[in-house]
Amino acid sequence: MRTAGVDLAAEPKGTALAVIDWSDTVASVVELQVGVTDDVIVHTAGTVEKLGIDCAFGWPDEFVDFVVAHSLGDENRIGVDGGIAWRRTLAYRETDREVRRITGRWPLSVSTDRLGLTAMRCAGLLSRISEAGIAVDRSGAGMVAEVYPGATLRLWGFPTTGYRTDPLLRIKLIEEIRDLAPWLNLGPCAPQMIASTDAFDAVIAALAARSAALGQYEPPAASLRDRARREGWIVLPSGPLASLLR
Repeated sequence: MRTAGVDLAAEPKGTALAVIDWSDTVASVVELQVGVTDDVIVHTAGTVEKLGIDCAFGWPDEFVDFVVAHSLGDENRIGVDGGIAWRRTLAYRETDREVRRITGRWPLSVSTDRLGLTAMRCAGLLSRISEAGIAVDRSGAGMVAEVYPGATLRLWGFPTTGYRTDPLLRIKLIEEIRDLAPWLNLGPCAPQMIASTDAFDAVIAALAARSAALGQYEPPAASLRDRARREGWIVLPSGPLASLLR
């Protein structure tokens, strides 16, 4: 099996891609690059069993309804009141609330934080992957899954405070990951993971993709499945890091 992970940014600069090759005894990072274009990601999608992308796959249903109603001058149809409780329904998806329940932390809001341009790029990327003949299910059930490297690390028991800005903390994280997963062969990619947060998160995204490929995650409840196919669903690992090699 091969899995891939993408730390997506609004532009190729800051976008990283990692590919991991899995055997019965070892998982090897065989590709890691930064400055990745959509063409490279689409091509890679056709060569792996699961692709994890660190970016929101959609917007909250309530936010979409609000924008449409506001454009038509029909705000009364959806009960716009402008209050903070109402605004929170526009800011967060159901999967964001689930992440909050499981991890105790809110993901960034795709509709109110700095993710908008990246999410627009992701929407185009998912469209191109679909056009390439690869079925895209935003709920995580297909070949592509929405992942969250920071939350993934926390669920596997690793400290994450400051790792995105401090290379020394990434060195420590790599050492701790190797202790728990001696079967993970980073090869010559470890220095790149230390130098680049984007490269580091791409490798974690590829590990999270393996977790999703093995079914080690909590899918959306049946009542939320249709919403998740519109809004996206963050695939959080339900098992330990050690369970990825079996």
